[in-house]
Amino acid sequence: MRSIRRFLERGLKLTVNEQKSSVATTDKITFLGFAFTKGKVLWSEKSFAKFKHRVRELTGRSWFVSMEFRYKKLAEYLRGWMGYFGISESYRPVPEIDSWLRRRIRMCYWKQWRLCRTKVSNLLRLGTFLKTAIAAGLSRKGPWRLSRTLATQTGMTNKWLAKQGLLSVKDLWVSIHYPATAR
Repeated sequence: MRSIRRFLERGLKLTVNEQKSSVATTDKITFLGFAFTKGKVLWSEKSFAKFKHRVRELTGRSWFVSMEFRYKKLAEYLRGWMGYFGISESYRPVPEIDSWLRRRIRMCYWKQWRLCRTKVSNLLRLGTFLKTAIAAGLSRKGPWRLSRTLATQTGMTNKWLAKQGLLSVKDLWVSIHYPATAR
């Protein structure tokens, strides 16, 4: 590091920031939110943690805004994030992000419906069977737990959520990497 620092400061007349600078192999550093592992470009753990934190803010149960506004803000953030980090070559976490995001949205609906009769009637309207809708509506479990039940997943299907305005991270990733096959 000392010889590189001397070259940068004397030869190129640059100032070196010790806290931000390091000399290491590419698999041990991150640059602009990206990590480089085995010749692949991936998003770093820190930037992925920031992404999840921001999505948690946008899909928080105590953020009392309309679902249309929530979908709009979430779509803006997802498009921007995938526009920047979409060059990541790793597909493995993308379907998991998609299912996690749908579960967060189902939780928001569950919290928004509040009353047992509202939950049951909305689930019935969405096509859930009466017995499962009543069992879920009367349950004392929390919104996060109930967002993964049979009642909520048969009522609030992936197709229904997409129709409401939820973007698919998987579709965004595929459209970046395979533009000819994008819908």
